[in-house]
Amino acid sequence: MMSATRLGILAIMQRFPVKLSCTWLLVVLENVLLSLVPLYIGFAIDDLLTGGTKDLLFVGVVLVLLTLISVLRRLYDTRVYGDIRVSLGMAVDNRHEQQPVSLRNARLDMAGELVDFLEHELPQLMTAVIQILVTLVVLASFHWQLTATALSLTLAMLLVYGLFDKRFYLLNGKLNSQMEKQVAIIKAGSRPLLAHLLRLKKYQVKLSDTEALVYGLIFLLACAFVVTNLWLAAGLLELSSGKVFSIVSYSWEYVEAAILLPVTLQTWSRLKNISQRLNQPSTARVPQQTQSSG
Repeated sequence: MMSATRLGILAIMQRFPVKLSCTWLLVVLENVLLSLVPLYIGFAIDDLLTGGTKDLLFVGVVLVLLTLISVLRRLYDTRVYGDIRVSLGMAVDNRHEQQPVSLRNARLDMAGELVDFLEHELPQLMTAVIQILVTLVVLASFHWQLTATALSLTLAMLLVYGLFDKRFYLLNGKLNSQMEKQVAIIKAGSRPLLAHLLRLKKYQVKLSDTEALVYGLIFLLACAFVVTNLWLAAGLLELSSGKVFSIVSYSWEYVEAAILLPVTLQTWSRLKNISQRLNQPSTARVPQQTQSSG
């Protein structure tokens, strides 16, 4: 079982370093292969146009290897993160055993979100980072202007997210505070429960609206990036059909990867609030949130 001295993402990593390192290694292998597929497909297109099949066979081998690694990682992940959930859950309950049942129940659910982050969001972030790095290298091999547009997109997206970071943190804090009251409210009857559920809905809607606005702004920037790189590939650079395909494919995959960065940062904002709650002294009472709309 984990020590209850300090609970959070770092504590989980310190408690399970070998298991987590193994699953992250598989994530890296999987995503390096995945990120190279469009490049190899571009080579295969050029090879097929000249009557060759060697590069096409190589693409097939890469795809089979990618499949095997992906299946192995998912089988291993289920067991690793299952062990982590049990250990973290017991540590959280021991730390907050003197708190009301409602708060203990909510914090057990919140602790599960930390594991969900390691199991789902963190591999996605690693995928995004690997994809971004590979894409920058590949695009730079074609022309520096393609890489410049990619870097400009990343900086612009992070700037957009930075404008909304504080709002994400505050809304997640209010949502978490309301969740900690849920079991006690259920015991009180249907009328308080209705008010509770409406407050949860209010915070969830505000979070969703903020996410939608951020996503919309970022996606507009991404569309401009793809159009610009397509124009550069087709109009300014003398490239084969296979290379144009690779540039367009990598540009779009760069968009998909880069969009994960602000999404992950939003999740991290919620996890910061959760970690603060999990590490409150076991005898501390959580201040009651006001019921204003905020």
